[in-house]
Amino acid sequence: MSDDKKSDSKVFDFSTQKKNNGSSLEWKKYSKLGITLIVFFILLITAILNVFIVKEGEYRVVRQFGEVVKIIEDPGLNAKIPFIQSVTSLPKYQMTYDVSEAEINTRDKKRIIIDNYSVWRITSPKDMISNAGTMINAESRMEEYIYSVVRTELGQLNYEDIINDEKSSRGSLNDRVTERVNELLTKESFGIEVVDVRMKQTDLPTENEQSVFTRMISERESTSQEYLSTGDANKNRIEAQTDREVRELLAVANAEADVIRAEGEAEAAKLYNESFSKDPEFYEIYRTLESYKTTIDDKTMIILPADSPYASLLSGALE
Repeated sequence: MSDDKKSDSKVFDFSTQKKNNGSSLEWKKYSKLGITLIVFFILLITAILNVFIVKEGEYRVVRQFGEVVKIIEDPGLNAKIPFIQSVTSLPKYQMTYDVSEAEINTRDKKRIIIDNYSVWRITSPKDMISNAGTMINAESRMEEYIYSVVRTELGQLNYEDIINDEKSSRGSLNDRVTERVNELLTKESFGIEVVDVRMKQTDLPTENEQSVFTRMISERESTSQEYLSTGDANKNRIEAQTDREVRELLAVANAEADVIRAEGEAEAAKLYNESFSKDPEFYEIYRTLESYKTTIDDKTMIILPADSPYASLLSGALE
């Protein structure tokens, strides 16, 4: 009976149970370490994703549930609340916007197509977001104001004054347009500022180009002919004045020459008289010889009385 009791009793292996308990404790230890590492990495990634850098030349807009709660302008490292706040950026530097071409009428009822561009920047991100919403909307409103002001300003000028640089009366048109557009933007509190507005080019509608070009050519030809006529008139006037001055100078010179010549002849006659008075006979011979110069040449035939002075001289008889 004792043998039956022995066979019915259970046998426990305590070494196996101890080993199983050790494995369970070790597994729990590694599980806690793994969970700790996972939580640490999740927290680290969350922190990294919710830290942002503000760079030079940009605004950072912090929104909470879509509402702007903070605008950061200074460069540096900043953080936001995870899953609640979001961050967007807006440019702080100056930007260029190409205004669409538009057709306007000048004061003299001419149609022209103008093409402008503007340089602008954001001055108040909060006002821009509140009143314009986005940069695209801000640019659209700016373009409307630029077109309106340019149309008003150019509508006060004639077509010739706009396209002709030599006679242009535009003056500080760009400055006036810029100032007026900024007044409108400030009044509406759009938070942007136009730095400059410039006109790239001015074109004519296609149907008007040929007629305007023909008229311009005619005007240029008329102007050139006017210049030529003025030049010819000035040339004739200068030549006539020069001829008159030459004649006056020659008359004065001739008069002075006549005076000098007369004075010389008078002085010579005086000297001759003084010289000839010293020897009358020599003077008589001299006068006779001088008369030969005008009365005798190689074809002259002279018939003289035998007792004439000429005959006596020619025959060599001198007494």
